[in-house]
Amino acid sequence: MADLLFEIGAEEIPAGFAPAALQQLAQDLSKALDDTRLGHGEVRAVGTPRRLAVWARDVEPRQGDAISQALGPPVAQAFDAAGAPTPAASGFARSQGVEVEALERVQTPKGPRLAVTKVEKGRKAEQVMPAILERLVAGLRFKKAMRSRHEEVTFARPVRWLVALLGGRLVPVRHGDVKSGRTTFGHRFLAPRAIPLSGKPEEYLERLRKAYVVVDPDERRAAVEKELSRAARKAGGSLRPDQPLVEQVTWLVEHPTGIAGTFEKSNLELPAEVVISEMRNHQRYFAVNDARGRLQNRFVAVSGTPVRDPSVARHGYERVLRARLADARFFFEEDRKRKLVDRIEDLGRRTYQARLGSELDRVHRIGAVACDLARALGRDDLVSDALEAARLCKTDLTTGMVGEFPELQGTMGGHYARLEGMRPAIADAIEDHYKPLGASEEMPRGDLGALVGVADRLHQLVGIVGVGEKATGAADPYGLRRAAIGILRIVQARRWHLSLAAAVEATLDALAGARLSADRAVVASQVRDFLRGRLRALWSDEFPGDLVDAVLAAGFDDAVDARQRLEALSSIKARPDFVPLAVAFKRVANIREKAGEGTGVAVDPALLRDGAETALLDDLVRVEAEVAEMRRARDYGAVLRAVASLKPVVDRFFDQVLVMADDPAVRANRLGLMKRVSDLFGDVADFRKIQAELPPAGSVGGSA
Repeated sequence: MADLLFEIGAEEIPAGFAPAALQQLAQDLSKALDDTRLGHGEVRAVGTPRRLAVWARDVEPRQGDAISQALGPPVAQAFDAAGAPTPAASGFARSQGVEVEALERVQTPKGPRLAVTKVEKGRKAEQVMPAILERLVAGLRFKKAMRSRHEEVTFARPVRWLVALLGGRLVPVRHGDVKSGRTTFGHRFLAPRAIPLSGKPEEYLERLRKAYVVVDPDERRAAVEKELSRAARKAGGSLRPDQPLVEQVTWLVEHPTGIAGTFEKSNLELPAEVVISEMRNHQRYFAVNDARGRLQNRFVAVSGTPVRDPSVARHGYERVLRARLADARFFFEEDRKRKLVDRIEDLGRRTYQARLGSELDRVHRIGAVACDLARALGRDDLVSDALEAARLCKTDLTTGMVGEFPELQGTMGGHYARLEGMRPAIADAIEDHYKPLGASEEMPRGDLGALVGVADRLHQLVGIVGVGEKATGAADPYGLRRAAIGILRIVQARRWHLSLAAAVEATLDALAGARLSADRAVVASQVRDFLRGRLRALWSDEFPGDLVDAVLAAGFDDAVDARQRLEALSSIKARPDFVPLAVAFKRVANIREKAGEGTGVAVDPALLRDGAETALLDDLVRVEAEVAEMRRARDYGAVLRAVASLKPVVDRFFDQVLVMADDPAVRANRLGLMKRVSDLFGDVADFRKIQAELPPAGSVGGSA
């Protein structure tokens, strides 16, 4: 057995491309070896900005033989009464390239048939490996790819070299005009010469390490973190936690060196978010805190090259940051010359969306929706504040600071509002209405910011869907998924029992003057379906999909209520008798669905003909009384436990009673009984959606 080593050397690959490419490289190689019947050991991918590499240990020297069997016609059709082969047998033999005498007879579930067994002898690993590796490099997917001289091949960046070794022997591979060899290359500046390789993974890692390339991403990430901590201590503080930036920097360097620097202390008068954004997003510098967690006028940068004189590199980093912070200070001071309220009319000169009008139109609608939401939640005390916060929430879009740092929209509005002396609740709402930014980001601090945030997202979702735009596949240019998730997360976090349908209708009212491309009812239905899909995606990460579907089918207009029902259903699923319980309730629901309008008759005790019917009605009356108070308290766990107590009498009913009786009055009475049982759990969950195996259908009435 031999080790396989494959390396693709290229110009600097974007940091966001490499991790996914390495994951695909390992998965695709493992699958390719399995598909070609080459046994192997560990498959692992490593890489840096200038190389993607993968190895497979202990590759078998030869493919395993492939045995296949082709089935032909039934034996009865293959030979005539005299035993001579028919055209069916001759044609099958000819299609398989064998004589009729070579055909076998095999037993199948459909009776004896003719068959041909073929054995494909395995080839040597070095014979099949070139094609595997060429498909491997050609199949790598990137967000954007480049063509380099050869139009028929693409890659994230131009490929400069290939290494392909199997047991130390060269595997001929070609990508464009680049042919595989035995040599790799070290650090671009410190060790640019060719490095011969034998093909052993350990040797590959060690030789590159000596050439100032830490090719193992885990090792390089640890080195980045170590350098950051060392440089931060040298700067007299501690590193401000920023794991996403650590990950990004890991894929920007091959050999990390931390360098501490400073900037003018006067820049700490700027909002901390501005300073951090400038360092982080524009320069990839790390912020440094003091012992009390306050931002210092220090930073740590990570160089990809060890330097002889750190002061030279430090001055370079400081010079770049100094200019950027000077620009930020200029924008900050200029912005403060005008109050936010004076910027409201400026929004009229900014287009939000061609068919939805200006940003000024937008904030007026957000205000109207926020006020409606406040009233719906019984918070009339927030109506005037919601209107004020909505009027101001987008004014920072007209500032120079947000123009330069778009990621600070909302944040700067909140800062400017505080500096103007606005009430904290209004300032916080202006800042917080953008939160949460993602599926796990922090939430608005108060109800006011949450109201404006939900109103903003509802306007975005309903408005964009209303003008005919949709989120399809991976494409979501208007951020509709993010808007829907934000609405649902805020509503659940604040435990607002808010009707989503009513909120959508209120938003459509606010959009009355806009040029929507579809009928109002169609838009409302599309938005509700979209919100339902986002709820399903959010909750399916925590709960089984069939339980989520069961709860959503019973209603999701109140997302908080639906979540409580889902948690209760998940809890009761842990019961050992859950499957038979679910089966019983599915039968009840199925009967009600099939009967349709026939289940609307009130139950008449005088028409009960069987003891099982009477027992079911008696227990049903008892449980209905118990459940009424539980339902008002939204104690759905108790509701389901109470309903579960009916299972014995429901089972007895199905065993002894024919629901679809010949007598129309008796049949309608029994269907009415089924309706009352179904009503106990029908608005908690649709048990028909739950995956529970039904017993074989019999002649009992429950199958009617």
